[in-house]
This record gives sequence, C-alpha cells and structure tokens, in this order.
Amino acid sequence: MSTQGWVGVDLDGTLAHYDGWQGIEHIGEPVPLMLARVKEWLSRNIDVRIFTARVSSSNKDGRDLDTTKKVIEDWCVKHIGRVLPVTATKDFGLVALYDDRAFHVIPNTGIIVS
Repeated sequence: MSTQGWVGVDLDGTLAHYDGWQGIEHIGEPVPLMLARVKEWLSRNIDVRIFTARVSSSNKDGRDLDTTKKVIEDWCVKHIGRVLPVTATKDFGLVALYDDRAFHVIPNTGIIVS
C-alpha cells in the first residue's frame, strides 16, 4: 500500500462490532483483525482515518456532530492508543477504503471484483 495519501476505515461493522444503531454513545468492541491491521499501518506511518457516516453533515436525525466525533475519538484512544482523524468525506488523497458495505470496481470498467 502506498504511504502517499490516506486510508479510510469504516467504523461500524468494519473496525468496531456493529449490532444496529444504539445511539451516538455506543460503539462496539474492536474487530480484532481490523484493529491489528490499523495498528500495523500506523506503525508504518500510514495516514489512517476513520471514515464514517456518523459525522456526515447530511444526517437529519438531530445528532450533535461534535459530540459524535468526540465519542469516536475517545474510542480510538481507548482501543488504538491515539486519536485518528474522523471524516465522512472522500477527497483525492484517499488511496484505499475499507468498508463492510463497499464493492471493489475495476476503474473505468464498471466491473465488480468478486
């Protein structure tokens, strides 16, 4: 993996166990394999960010985004040992995205990798 740019890691269902929405204060326990992967990337100075809809400004459910971000940052400190940047926005620096809902599509073809 390139160390240029950043790697996005989804929170619910990818980095943290997810059993359905239980409110902003609840984040599941870490998924061990993904947690180990994130820690390995960080040890190699790869820029890893939490990529989650929890902090999307398009949420219409009234959740406070600052509080939500703080809950995620606290979870990161507890389980990863440091705060990771938290975002819901892709940009041109994103080089890889790990998510339980995504499909890998071969660029410029529309072909889904199975």
